[in-house]
Amino acid sequence: MEKHSRLALSRRSFISTTATLVTGLAVSPNLIGAPNIIKNYNKPNSLINGVQIGVITYSFRSMPDQSAEATLKYVLESGISAIELMGEPAESFAGSPQSKVDRRKLFQLRRAKGNGETLTEEQVKELDDLNAQVKAHSQALATWRTEVTMDKFKQFKQLYKNAGVQIYAFKPSTFGMDNTDAEIDYGFRAAKALGASHVTLEHPSNDAHTLKLGKMAAKHKVAVAYHGHEQQTTTFWDTALQQSKFNAMNLDLGHYIAAGNTDALNLIQAKHNRILSMHTKDRQTPVNGKKNLVWGTGDTPITEVLRLIRDQKYKFPATIELEYEIPKDSDAVKEVTKCLEYGKKILAG
Repeated sequence: MEKHSRLALSRRSFISTTATLVTGLAVSPNLIGAPNIIKNYNKPNSLINGVQIGVITYSFRSMPDQSAEATLKYVLESGISAIELMGEPAESFAGSPQSKVDRRKLFQLRRAKGNGETLTEEQVKELDDLNAQVKAHSQALATWRTEVTMDKFKQFKQLYKNAGVQIYAFKPSTFGMDNTDAEIDYGFRAAKALGASHVTLEHPSNDAHTLKLGKMAAKHKVAVAYHGHEQQTTTFWDTALQQSKFNAMNLDLGHYIAAGNTDALNLIQAKHNRILSMHTKDRQTPVNGKKNLVWGTGDTPITEVLRLIRDQKYKFPATIELEYEIPKDSDAVKEVTKCLEYGKKILAG
């Protein structure tokens, strides 16, 4: 069966099941307050004592189906009610050209070359071919982005909203220095159509680009929150924040600790009004190895930070980003659920 046929079948099944459930509730004579029950039936709620715990859909990258409907299913099964959405589910839902690149093979060959390994003649040829495929797909995607309407993105938002899931951030691959202004403009328009308050991207380490994005963000009234890894410091975002009130922070708490920083609580207290979302994971300090671990077993002060957000009534969500190794008897949905339950226990205390 072709991919588009499978997606169409999945959508019809999802809609049919939902319609049957709602109809059954509506006609039942024994349900008092049925409209309210229908409205809230089986909807998740991960707003815990004023703290919104969300998830970035990147956390489900190991799951077999990356469609809009499957991604929504993973979110709901995890008990999450608000998300940072990666670009692929929304763009495929909107009809973007699909890549046939064997990304696993591509990453293996790129990693081997980057590590200084000697590739065979056949491997060099294969890597060149894969890189050419990536370039061709990127060009096709760029063209599609400049032509697509926002109708499907609005439908995507409604699909998730009806299920009780809010999209607070959007992370498509459209905001890099290699992207055209038309692609960047598309990224902001898509974020707005999805209902996101901000887009997220890796900090480009280029002041001219953050200035440009800040100006474009102001035009669309959608903020740009810059993500960091182990280059994060207390002053990492300062230039971008000074350039535009629409430039903001997408703090990564785990990476901040793995970088050797010890002042996470002070940083959050000082800059909470410029933090729009925070990636949450449990990493070790450099002296302990920097590993990504199951929540509660690393060195990241998740407990202290979540309670700080709760007690100070900060408004930014704590976004679960699943990056530790998934046990063989588990999957991403089960592990995200465990992270949420850990957060609930912290915030209940």
